[in-house]
Amino acid sequence: MSERFINPAVSAVPPSAIRKFFDSASTMKNAISLGVGEPDFVTPFSVRNSAIDSLLDGETQYTTNYGILPLREEISRYLSERYQAGYDPHTEVLVTVGASEAIDIALRAMLRPGDEVLIPEPCYISYQACTRFAGGVPVQVHTHAANDFELDAKDLEDCITPKSKVLILSYPNNPTGAVLPREKLEAVARVAIKHDLFVICDEIYSELAYDGFIQVSMASLPGMWERTMIISGFSKAFAMTGFRLGYMAAPQPYVVAAAKIHQYTIMCASRQSQVAAYYALKHGRETGYADVIRMRESYNQRRRLMLKAFRDMGLECFEPRGAFYMFPSIKKTGLSSEAFCEKLLQEKAVICVPGSAFGDSGEGHIRCCYATAISKLQEAFERIAAFLKTC
Repeated sequence: MSERFINPAVSAVPPSAIRKFFDSASTMKNAISLGVGEPDFVTPFSVRNSAIDSLLDGETQYTTNYGILPLREEISRYLSERYQAGYDPHTEVLVTVGASEAIDIALRAMLRPGDEVLIPEPCYISYQACTRFAGGVPVQVHTHAANDFELDAKDLEDCITPKSKVLILSYPNNPTGAVLPREKLEAVARVAIKHDLFVICDEIYSELAYDGFIQVSMASLPGMWERTMIISGFSKAFAMTGFRLGYMAAPQPYVVAAAKIHQYTIMCASRQSQVAAYYALKHGRETGYADVIRMRESYNQRRRLMLKAFRDMGLECFEPRGAFYMFPSIKKTGLSSEAFCEKLLQEKAVICVPGSAFGDSGEGHIRCCYATAISKLQEAFERIAAFLKTC
């Protein structure tokens, strides 16, 4: 009886595999989580204090649908200074409830039933689901460990059909930690222009790149600003996950369309979260993003520890240059990625996420987040090494 009242598009989408493993371990004692992609840093005090001051000042009303103007102005300034992508804060920037809402409403605003969305995999788990919820058809574009999971323009072009409409691009990448060098990004841009694709760029990890690498924004490339939407937020680089604050920036018609969905379903993001995000950007600009740099340097230290640990265990693992994830291969064990993670959880109480959760290209790998304390990482390495000896 209940099936009659549930949208088949929703029924067809499986629950999040990330939450599955996290929930399974919630009652386990001494479990160490390398699963959920969340900074272990507390939001900087000054940022928290700005939200507290806003509350104490009685700022508890709705904001405009687009978000408070000072925040939109700071976002516009940030994108222009850091990524050479300029946007009018009045009409081309929309503040959302996390980057996740921005992805959802962008796809719903752009897709017609049957439109194809090209999604390089392995990828963030929401892209396929949000595409289906919007009536679109997700199309897998495989990337490979042998090429450091960088998107190849030819592989992309081979997947394009007359129904292809949108390309979702996410670098630095979740779950692999891969980045996309400028020359490869330019090759992808040429394909997008040739085939009249619109590009949604999820740049939530853009501040978390290592060894001097700077991820170029697609919107800054010649001919791409007009056909690109930047989506980002404050969760990762600014350690503000619980604030649920993100944004989109794009040419006015696309923001206006997405804002209609936003205003009818959400109204506006939390005022206190917006105030905190404004302060994080403004204070960050004035201090040279000292807090972001401090956290990034810590992640980089842990990245190197994890890479060495996995290689010492005999696991093949390319060196990720962004985000805070490692994506080692576990093919040598003969186990599927899901079986490996289930056994590791039950036998050693270590939570990792099977690579298959991020698409077919992820099978044979596991995602491990290194945004946790070094002492916990070292204990997890010992447990994983012991587990591998039993495989």
